[in-house]
Amino acid sequence: MDHDQVFRWILILGIATVLPIGLYHRIKSQASGEKLDRRQEGLFILATLRPIGALKMIGVIAWLIDPESMAWSSVGLPIGLRWIGVIIGAFAAVLIIWVFRTIGTNITDTVVTRKEHTLVTSGPYRYVRHPFYLAFGMATVADSLIAANWYLALTGGLAFLLILMRTKKEEGNLVARFGDDYRRYKKVTGMLFPRFTGNRKIV
Repeated sequence: MDHDQVFRWILILGIATVLPIGLYHRIKSQASGEKLDRRQEGLFILATLRPIGALKMIGVIAWLIDPESMAWSSVGLPIGLRWIGVIIGAFAAVLIIWVFRTIGTNITDTVVTRKEHTLVTSGPYRYVRHPFYLAFGMATVADSLIAANWYLALTGGLAFLLILMRTKKEEGNLVARFGDDYRRYKKVTGMLFPRFTGNRKIV
């Protein structure tokens, strides 16, 4: 079995582990039937984020089915660097599972909070405000290294940047919803990386 096939099976295993957990929590969060106004993201984000994210996923699926189909965008990476991608991917998988278990039915795929939304400050949210986005960024790096593919890095990187652009509106909605509680929370947490200074008491 060549290296591409080894890494292909590792990535398949990782996705097969995380995907059912993500689907379970996504479906559970939709149980109320509540409609979310995605227009609040703005026309630019609406027109770009999901299509680019879909292009990235199509690339991942194509590589998983047949790595040779994505050979046009492959790059020569040392095997050791691809194994580093596996390690990053493992951390991303653990983080995303932790996020799903912590956020529960509060999870959405947009900037709007749910009617019964609560301010989650436990689990990974004790340290960063957007661990889901951090996990997505880590997974993008992992996918790109494991597959040794610049197309996955480009599309995933663009999607990640668009998510970060959208975050300003998301946090504005959270401030509007939770007021001083969210402002205090912001003071002691980083957006994507932990803030190790200041009072750790959140609310």
